[in-house]
Amino acid sequence: MRILLVDDEEELVSAMAERLTLRGLSVDWARTAEQALEMVQYRDYEVAVVDIKMPKVSGLELKKRLEAIRPSLRFIFMSGHKSANVLADTQGELSDSNYYLLKPLDINHLLYKINELTSGSGR
Repeated sequence: MRILLVDDEEELVSAMAERLTLRGLSVDWARTAEQALEMVQYRDYEVAVVDIKMPKVSGLELKKRLEAIRPSLRFIFMSGHKSANVLADTQGELSDSNYYLLKPLDINHLLYKINELTSGSGR
């Protein structure tokens, strides 16, 4: 299983990638939407874990662009913003097959959600 992590916080995204790799997943990471879009051109990812709030391109906009390239890609969104406004702003665009998790992420919970999505129960 190949996972794509996208977050503008390099320390966070690289640490998450390392921790998921130690648990047996193939993980790539990107700090920008542009990097992520280039990566999906050449690799087939099953799940993208994307930060909602990023500079230039939001996580929701990135989702639309990634889906145009890889329609079968599934998404987990993360945010450090616990504000009800952030969640309300995104809920209309998050379908049942997407997940919204708050940072700091519990790596075991993230792994559970990834497995849930890829096993078919998250669709």
